[in-house]
Amino acid sequence: MVQSSSGTQVQAEIGVIGGSGFYSFLDDVMEITVDTPYGPPSDSLFIGDVAGRRVAFLPRHGRKHHLPPHRINYRANLWALASVGARQVLGPCAVGGLRADYGPGTLLVPDQLVDRTKSRAQSYFDGEPRADGKVPNVVHVTFADPYCPVGRRAAVDTARIGGWEAVDGGTLVVVEGPRFSTRAESLWHAAQGWSVVGMTGHPEAVLARELGLCYTSMTLVTDLDAGADTGEGVSHEEVLEVFAANVGRLRGVLFNVIRALPDSDERNCLCVNPLGGQDPGISLP
Repeated sequence: MVQSSSGTQVQAEIGVIGGSGFYSFLDDVMEITVDTPYGPPSDSLFIGDVAGRRVAFLPRHGRKHHLPPHRINYRANLWALASVGARQVLGPCAVGGLRADYGPGTLLVPDQLVDRTKSRAQSYFDGEPRADGKVPNVVHVTFADPYCPVGRRAAVDTARIGGWEAVDGGTLVVVEGPRFSTRAESLWHAAQGWSVVGMTGHPEAVLARELGLCYTSMTLVTDLDAGADTGEGVSHEEVLEVFAANVGRLRGVLFNVIRALPDSDERNCLCVNPLGGQDPGISLP
């Protein structure tokens, strides 16, 4: 449990990792700073009510978008959300499409993940001493199915009910960034049968799993990647333009998913007991 600057206890049931466009218009938003054993998260947590549920929003890149994908403190971000009580996390993000039929404006809810990052801390259980001197044990977590099946079902069904036919399943390949893919890399990704490519979906999902959180990715295609048929190369301006044009629709779906998620204390999915009796050697939030 985390306390606000006024000394009151702060708690949220659901976490959302995304931009300020998802919470900036809400009334009575509380901003709190959370310290973690892994340093500061990307920004403050912004806590407000959505559909009668308490939600903690965290700007993935910071409110000024000053953090590139490879410098985000993913461990601190997930730890901070868990510290305020969030047990279900939604991770909307912008991606490139690797198939011609996954063009700009496509909403895809992936069921698989491929990690092609290079330098990111991606486990709490690495046996390395933390800043507080505590040393976690080495723990191996099952990750065959990286996303919460309950959250995925809620996202797909909610989008369809709202008139946005989401792609149900697919593989998100995560690259290091901040550059976009070369044409050869993009062709390779597509040849593997992967669906979309992004820079921030990993290690969010595996860190959430290690903490026993339900994590659901919601990917918005903003461009066709360089090797995807008509893809002619990606520009930052193009990504921002398409995302801005769709952020209102994505926010509407996101808030309806929040409404549709089960109560956190009723979870019985594969995410709930990821350690299977293994001792992490540290206290988890």
